[in-house]
Amino acid sequence: MAEDINAQHAEKMRKIKQARDKMMQSKTEEKGLILVHTGKGKGKSSSGFGMIMRCIAHGMPCAVVQFIKGDWATGEKILLREHFQDECRFFVSGEGFTWETQDRERDIAAAQNGWKIAKEQILDPKIQFVLLDEINIALRNDYLDIDEVVDFLMHEKPVMTHVCLTGRNAKPELIEAADLVTEMTLVKHPFRDGIKAQNGVEM
Repeated sequence: MAEDINAQHAEKMRKIKQARDKMMQSKTEEKGLILVHTGKGKGKSSSGFGMIMRCIAHGMPCAVVQFIKGDWATGEKILLREHFQDECRFFVSGEGFTWETQDRERDIAAAQNGWKIAKEQILDPKIQFVLLDEINIALRNDYLDIDEVVDFLMHEKPVMTHVCLTGRNAKPELIEAADLVTEMTLVKHPFRDGIKAQNGVEM
């Protein structure tokens, strides 16, 4: 009986591998991708920083531009600035969430400055991957012009440069322009049970 099950499994896996190998033979092109991580669930920035780690491991120079969050002492910022500053540039343009700054003009100015830095990093021929962390919030609040951002990504971004944009409520125009869009779905969150954000999990 066990031998029959093993033989059936082996045959099933052989067919899957055969189909997958055939599919992979047709995937030969490379291009710099526009990636969007959005949705109400946790993991948008975490996934983006995971990609930054991959870039560093592959010897791909990269950059992070953080919008909105402010200069918090997050684990990723500490790690990248203290141990990988030659491999990854790290910029902070935000001053904190809007309910903390309570000054729309300052928020707009910070976002505009962040976008200026972002464009410089994306256009730098040495940089291969740029993470625009929480830029979707700046776009949602109209601190940045969505048409300008999309036009730049579509027509001025170097062909082989990857750009990842994170944050809730990505605008439809950005989703349409992107090559890859992932929506994080909230199922449960400890914050609802009175658990605060903790180091190593959210910071």
